[in-house]
Amino acid sequence: MPQGTAPQVIPPKPRDDHATPTKKQRPRFPEVLKHRDYRWYLIGVVISQIGTQGTLVAMLYHMYELTGSTLQVGLVGAAQGIAIFLLSPIGGYFADRLDRKRLLQVAQGVSMLASLAIAVVTLAGVVEPWHILLAVLVNTAAAAFDRPVRRAILPVLLPPEDLVKGVALMNPVAEISKLVGPALGGILIAVGGPGLMYSVDALSFLILIVIVAFIRVPHVEPEPSAMNFVSSIREGARFVKDRPLILHLLGLDLSAMIFAAYRVVLPALTVEVLDVGPAGYGLLAAAPPLGALVGGVVVYRLVAVSAPAGRLIVAGTMGYGLSAILLAQSRSLGMALVAAAGLGVCDALCTTLRHAGVLLATPDRLMGRVGALYSMSAQGGPALGDLQMGWLSGLLGVSAALTLGGLVPIFYAAVIGVWATTVRDFRTEDERAV
Repeated sequence: MPQGTAPQVIPPKPRDDHATPTKKQRPRFPEVLKHRDYRWYLIGVVISQIGTQGTLVAMLYHMYELTGSTLQVGLVGAAQGIAIFLLSPIGGYFADRLDRKRLLQVAQGVSMLASLAIAVVTLAGVVEPWHILLAVLVNTAAAAFDRPVRRAILPVLLPPEDLVKGVALMNPVAEISKLVGPALGGILIAVGGPGLMYSVDALSFLILIVIVAFIRVPHVEPEPSAMNFVSSIREGARFVKDRPLILHLLGLDLSAMIFAAYRVVLPALTVEVLDVGPAGYGLLAAAPPLGALVGGVVVYRLVAVSAPAGRLIVAGTMGYGLSAILLAQSRSLGMALVAAAGLGVCDALCTTLRHAGVLLATPDRLMGRVGALYSMSAQGGPALGDLQMGWLSGLLGVSAALTLGGLVPIFYAAVIGVWATTVRDFRTEDERAV
């Protein structure tokens, strides 16, 4: 060592708290919550969705109470489907052009006003079926702008290495709202009628608006190709068309959501088959989210060990159809709760992995438009399924209609599992899986 030179001190190697876990150090479920903006965003989504899910079951029950018709209940889903399919592409276009945080707040504000309006006419005792349909249309129109933004925000709130974990955590935590919301809806309907649930929903939207104000969401500058509306939408559709994986994932989703649409027959199953009241309806409506919460925890663990995502999606879609058949054939509340929970487990498994696949395959500049197409499947499918199942159950009866519908995703998933290698070989660790 040269004279006058201080001895070199080698600092100790810092401990890496996020290193690859060993057998003694397993990945902790809430690890991704270390990201502040993601954490606040997650809290806001859960609160808002509690109100939304509670209001949905309240509207379905309210419509059946006013009309006594499953076909009329199916019109609630039809109203959702119309708004989603007409407005989702527009919402995706603006999600790639405007400030995403402001757009999310505006959409939540519109939904808040719609919920306030239906609450007022309900509490005043002058509500009619068309009031419910109008509120559904306005809420769903706002959601057509809201949902593409929600999906587009996730990749900028999380680093790439935590994105799949964030999606896997978002779904089971959001399922808490789907669990609490229907149960809360059943309780509030029993205590003060549907109007009380609608009032709580309006408050939940306001809470999310305030929370979103505190998260930081970078603005993504649109490319020249996104400046024209028609060419922008065409670019997003072309991108999806050229990705067989995304197309097959959307097809699997639609096969289950359209043909095995169970939620529209829950009021009729509750009253005509199971003979339980509003509290029983709330329990039955809450069972799928409870199953989804369990399924979300399971899929998070499967992602951590790099399980074969494609094969799980195929198996989960077939399981969804089987659970729908079991629900249709249930003659006791206990059996129905088990079947409904099975629907939730399979749905959480498939939804998480499908969502992750779409996000990994999509660049940020197209995230809003591709997210809009995904919303048309994820939310438009159940809405169209409500109309289809409402009509079919009126023709065949609720049990026969849901049994027949459950066979479709079983058959379709079996075909995809055999012939579509892009789905069968898909794994979440394959970044940019196309």
